[in-house]
Amino acid sequence: MFLQTPAITDAAQALGSNTNAEAMKQMGFSNLMQNFDALGWIVFVTLVVMSFMSWYFIVANAIRNAMVRSRADGVIDGFWGQGSTQEAIRELEAQPKGEPFSKIALDAAMAVAHHQQTASGTTGRLAESLSRSEFIDRALRQAVARESLRLEGGLTLLATVGSAAPFVGLLGTVWGIYHALIGIAATGNAQMSAVAGPVGEALIMTAFGLFTAIPAVLAYNFFNRSNRLTYARFDEFAHDLHDFFATGSRVEGAAPSNK
Repeated sequence: MFLQTPAITDAAQALGSNTNAEAMKQMGFSNLMQNFDALGWIVFVTLVVMSFMSWYFIVANAIRNAMVRSRADGVIDGFWGQGSTQEAIRELEAQPKGEPFSKIALDAAMAVAHHQQTASGTTGRLAESLSRSEFIDRALRQAVARESLRLEGGLTLLATVGSAAPFVGLLGTVWGIYHALIGIAATGNAQMSAVAGPVGEALIMTAFGLFTAIPAVLAYNFFNRSNRLTYARFDEFAHDLHDFFATGSRVEGAAPSNK
């Protein structure tokens, strides 16, 4: 029986430490991409596409919501501050194409004009079937629903990315660990140098899935809350418009626009 001297033991420990250190260096993202198979590439590309699409809608919705909320008070106050209905309509028509409050008011004005034109015609069937108030109410409901739907653009994708990305990343991790176990079984080598690299690389996919999902979830919750506040202003403005176009004057004591 051979006795290990302290020098031999220290050398063995140093060799093992160096081997483990080299194994840990192989747990990087570049090593992960070099060892991708077909499914690994599919998972990776899917997460990249999810991330780019979610960030696109995050930035686009942030800009759009900020512009809508910054212009809302000016559009509403500008409409009520005009001396006549025609001046108010011209003020609305001068607003940007994507401004929702002006489009809601213009739809109400068009509904009034269409109802008056039909009522003054030879048949007057529209006036008989729907009163002025009912016709304006229907036009406003449709306009509010349309503009509300536009504000929700991209929210479905953000919700999908937030819920699906962690599982897509987990699929990549499970598949990577599966291949690592196959490699260990084929070589019979279960040392750190053989295990650390493949397993560590596989875990990166889970982290990538979380990095993709977390911004999407936070953005979805933020935009959902912001849109609910805008929907409330849509309804408030639509009620005031209905009273104005149905009676010819704004109801006294109507709540002012929220600053």
